[in-house]
Amino acid sequence: MPRRALFLITALVLALHWLVLHGVPLAWDSPQPPAAGRAFSTRTVAPAPAPALAAAAAAPTATAAPKSPARKKPPSPARGTRPAPSQATAEVVARPAEGPVQAAGSDGDASTAAAAEETTSAATAATAPTAAASAPQAEPPAPVASAPGVEEPTTAAGIDIASPGSGTGRNASAPPPPVRIPSPTRLAFDVRGEFKKLPYNARAELLWQHDGSRYEARQEAGAFLMGTRTQRSVGAITAQGLLPEKFSDKSRSEQAAHFDHAKGRATFSANTPEAAVGPGAQDRLSLFIQLGAMLAADPGRFVPGTQVTLTTVSARTADRWTFTVEGPETLDLPAGPTPALKLQRLPRKEYDQKAELWVAPSLNYLPVRIKLTQANGDFADLQLRSSGPP
Repeated sequence: MPRRALFLITALVLALHWLVLHGVPLAWDSPQPPAAGRAFSTRTVAPAPAPALAAAAAAPTATAAPKSPARKKPPSPARGTRPAPSQATAEVVARPAEGPVQAAGSDGDASTAAAAEETTSAATAATAPTAAASAPQAEPPAPVASAPGVEEPTTAAGIDIASPGSGTGRNASAPPPPVRIPSPTRLAFDVRGEFKKLPYNARAELLWQHDGSRYEARQEAGAFLMGTRTQRSVGAITAQGLLPEKFSDKSRSEQAAHFDHAKGRATFSANTPEAAVGPGAQDRLSLFIQLGAMLAADPGRFVPGTQVTLTTVSARTADRWTFTVEGPETLDLPAGPTPALKLQRLPRKEYDQKAELWVAPSLNYLPVRIKLTQANGDFADLQLRSSGPP
């Protein structure tokens, strides 16, 4: 084969692999809505006298105020005064931060339970940028923008658990959920997916480690010639479960979220506005360990139809996520037939991703399959290939 043709084929393969890596949704990526393009509109303008036409041309065109009726002006040899431009103001409606109705609790023996396990994979859903991210200042944490008559959940709330038939409100009478932390584990996944109609296959690994008081969760995905993408969560283990301190996401560059639980807020290296976070808030990697720890401690509480809502933080923003317990299934995985419990997060906003999560009781309710589907049809399906000690 001519050297030039071989070089072109190699370059094409490298480019395709780079695109695939950039598109693999790891640990609940945050798909952003398409960048707003320029909007073009056509209007018919009636002929106007020269002085009026000149004044109209001098007026700013990007005003949000409605046009006032044109006034007839007697012709004057002197130049007319340019009208003062009107300014459109963006209004952010701030709602008071709601206190947590329930925070993840302990069953009274968290130090022993902390010797159990965790891991997670599949990253947020996906959340379109929250209204808080559009606030002009980041001083008061996480103001929530809402349209009149539309209520948005505040990220300053705690963990809510709603039993079937209890409605969408908080179940304030229920006791805090106990937790049982899984023991250190390494999970390996086969990844099959589609990115911009291009199918791909990759490998992913989720490593969960802790010493009873501190934890680290790390997830990596990669394939031949396409490099790797890594997400990492570190923090403390408490009686209420995981208390994340930093979440990072690195492919070409690294972005991170830092938690300040004493002040109840999260800050972001991407310079996006800080967000309020309530008790039990998790990042997009620790989230799955925390969910599994709650299920492992009291599986009888999470019957099909139960909804679990908690604040979830990515490397750029925070949002409230709700998972619904769907029911038990037996999966045919690369690791073999595996009984599992399915949970699902349905899209709530236009650019949210659909997230399906299967956790296995035999692995202390760690994830054995995660399927993420974007609004444009792209998806990633992670299926357990093997599990073992770190």
